Amino acid sequence: MAERYHWTCPYCDRDTTLGFGDFDAFSSSLTIDNSEGGNKLFKGLFVVCPNPDCKKIVLTASFHDAVKRGYDWHSVKQLNTWSLLPNSKARPFPTYIPEPIIKDYNEACLIRDLSPKASATLARRCLQGIIRDFWGIKKDTLNLEINELKTKIDELTWKAIDGVRSVGNIGAHMEKDINLIVEVEPVEAERLIKLIEILLKEWYINRHEREETLMAVVGTADEKKQARKGTTVAGDEASEATTTESQRTTDN
Repeated sequence: MAERYHWTCPYCDRDTTLGFGDFDAFSSSLTIDNSEGGNKLFKGLFVVCPNPDCKKIVLTASFHDAVKRGYDWHSVKQLNTWSLLPNSKARPFPTYIPEPIIKDYNEACLIRDLSPKASATLARRCLQGIIRDFWGIKKDTLNLEINELKTKIDELTWKAIDGVRSVGNIGAHMEKDINLIVEVEPVEAERLIKLIEILLKEWYINRHEREETLMAVVGTADEKKQARKGTTVAGDEASEATTTESQRTTDN
């Protein structure tokens, strides 16, 4: 691992730079004759988030074909990788996003590598929940809901959303020819998950941040208005007091 490198914590979602004191790498080699074909290398990596408000442990592992050079074992080809802590690459999202949507998103992330087809199906379900909740579009089928959404968003986003429906249908519906098997690859399931993340950010989070900013501006304007009224009242009272005192002096 490099001496220092950029890293984003999967728990608190904070960007940071890791140093030697933030991680611990370890590995183990296998030289016993096996049916997998040759020497293997197992690598593990502990990372502790440097954010003092987080400090959670991240643990990842990977499995490799290996070759020995000198005293050290080196990876020839990575065969598999796992996220052990946390157990998926799901990003943390605010609690104001409906729980059923986040639950489907988290499950899609959890089984992305184990069952990409099922992950795509969950991404499709998650998408339908977003359309129904955020846009208030509720039809008999997702296809009808997406068609109604077409006039409300840009064309590229709409095409990508329709793509989630199409790929998700592979897992949700059996082909007419049951002998026809259409696979979904992990990288393809990952793309659908990334689109869900984009929609959650651009629709829910941006809307929430916009509302918070606008309400803060309105609140500031109200405070200043009240402050000006208070200054005016105080000024009028001071003016009246000065006039009264002046009249008393004149009368005397």
